Amino acid sequence: MLGLVRDCGLARKAHRNFELRREFAADLAAAPIQVSSVLNGAFADMLTGTAAMIAFGRRKVMYWSSADQILDFTTKDDVARVVALVALDADAPRVVEVAGDRVTARSVAQTMSELTGTKFTLQFAGTTGTLSLLAKAVRRFSTATDAAFPAWQGMQYFVSMFSGQAQLRHVDNDRFGVHDWTTVRDVLAAHLASQAPA
Repeated sequence: MLGLVRDCGLARKAHRNFELRREFAADLAAAPIQVSSVLNGAFADMLTGTAAMIAFGRRKVMYWSSADQILDFTTKDDVARVVALVALDADAPRVVEVAGDRVTARSVAQTMSELTGTKFTLQFAGTTGTLSLLAKAVRRFSTATDAAFPAWQGMQYFVSMFSGQAQLRHVDNDRFGVHDWTTVRDVLAAHLASQAPA
């Protein structure tokens, strides 16, 4: 049994990590082992720094194309729990989809407003088509070819998420029983508390 993260069926060259996972999945398909993939959306921790979706200082939440596109987020700890349970499940299906939380840019702005007591507003950052072109250009001219997470890769993630291509369609959070999933609100609240002056 082997747990993997998502492929989500995007077109070739749409996203570097998805390309690598697709190639690895082809190798696994030819191997004499049972394989299960765990699809989990984006890691929720990205919202507190790695992803440029929330501009904390400017009190803005960025979005591309639609502020109402559903975005799937799951914490690393919740994903690790599911991967372990899938590995122990002899009857695990080929694909298990989970999402610790499903939000929109609009709901994230509302959550940030509630958590801070200060209004966070939406900021249209362009279309996913424009962002895709920008990611291709940045990738082409990037000199950091060995960077683990180059800027253009983050752009590709947002294209996949805000276009709806990466949206999970068969979430089954209850497959392994009731679990208290960590929500986006939980992650943001913890981040804000850690940033508060002592």
